[in-house]
Amino acid sequence: MNLAQRVSTLTPSTTLEITAKAKELKDAGHDVIGLGAGEPDFNTPDHILDAAKKAMDEGFTKYTPSGGLPSLKKEIIKKLERDQKLAYNPSEIIVCSGAKHALYTLFQVILDKDDEVVIPTPYWVSYPEQVKLAEGKPIYVEGKEQNQFKITPEQLKEVLTPKTKAIIINSPSNPTGMIYTTKELLDLGKVCLENNVLIVSDEIYEKLLYDGNEHISIAQLSPELKEQTIIINGVSKSHSMTGWRIGYAAGNQTIIKAMTNLASHSTSNPTSIAQYATIAAYQGAQDAVEEMRHAFEERLTIIFEKLNKIPGFHCLKPQGAFYLFPNAIEAAKLAGFDNVDSLVKALLEEEKVALVPGSGFGAADYVRLSYATSLEQLEEAVDRIANFMKKTIAK
Repeated sequence: MNLAQRVSTLTPSTTLEITAKAKELKDAGHDVIGLGAGEPDFNTPDHILDAAKKAMDEGFTKYTPSGGLPSLKKEIIKKLERDQKLAYNPSEIIVCSGAKHALYTLFQVILDKDDEVVIPTPYWVSYPEQVKLAEGKPIYVEGKEQNQFKITPEQLKEVLTPKTKAIIINSPSNPTGMIYTTKELLDLGKVCLENNVLIVSDEIYEKLLYDGNEHISIAQLSPELKEQTIIINGVSKSHSMTGWRIGYAAGNQTIIKAMTNLASHSTSNPTSIAQYATIAAYQGAQDAVEEMRHAFEERLTIIFEKLNKIPGFHCLKPQGAFYLFPNAIEAAKLAGFDNVDSLVKALLEEEKVALVPGSGFGAADYVRLSYATSLEQLEEAVDRIANFMKKTIAK
């Protein structure tokens, strides 16, 4: 049987590929340290677990409205008012089966064939694939390291065409951990407003910020930008709820209604129990969120210093999320490889350290390391990388 053309263009996830290879080695008895995972290593806080159990015990295990429970929408609205000083009504909110599903559904309802979406590089691996699945066309703009991997208004203007439908802004960024300043957002927003470009603001890492940095949503900078922006967020990263699959979109009522209609024919609704758990996540104390953020910051401080001392690795210090994204092309060449992908493969095979090559993020000279694992494991992993480089350079 011939598969649909839409899936023939998909690029396999490098993150999942590395994770699968690491699992295969682990199953064979090897001591593998995986630094590819994009999820916190903490369990979901107890009060959220308790709320899920209570929901099950009380029989809240049935269908919910396709766009999410009204009570959960209410809590999301409160959260956006509390954190971003933004006012939304329930018709401007949709709850989805994860932020990834919110993005997928959004692109399905806003893109026609060959519509263009501007995607700054480095990018999260699923952005271009989701655009392609909606028959859209990803337009890549390089966020240069000297500009903290962020794009400029001038770069954006250069790629705009009559087919440009949207731009994705991911701040804090996966994989770089960098954030856009208020001025940078205003300057990009001005270009979007002048050219009627929808802003897709992925804010899933907003609670994971370090060194006193603050999260700014482009939607909060003016009423016009709020109207032009769809916010994507969820509880996966902030509350260590990756497996619960609850994300949401907030924005233009017409777009949200279309997303809700599509969801009604695809997922029916997000998991009822997970929705009640998310209500508890937003209603309850946020101490666990801060404890997790503090732990990540402590790990970052220690590992960043150690990694930058390894020959051939150069890394900007991330401002948020839980990834390091060092330039490793010099390290690859020092170790006798033509590219970073080969270096990553050798590190996994010889030192049993699983990293994700930057090629999957549109930045082939880099690697991504997640520090969402224990400090002990992180230090051991960096030591193994250092030992590998020492051995290969000595040859």
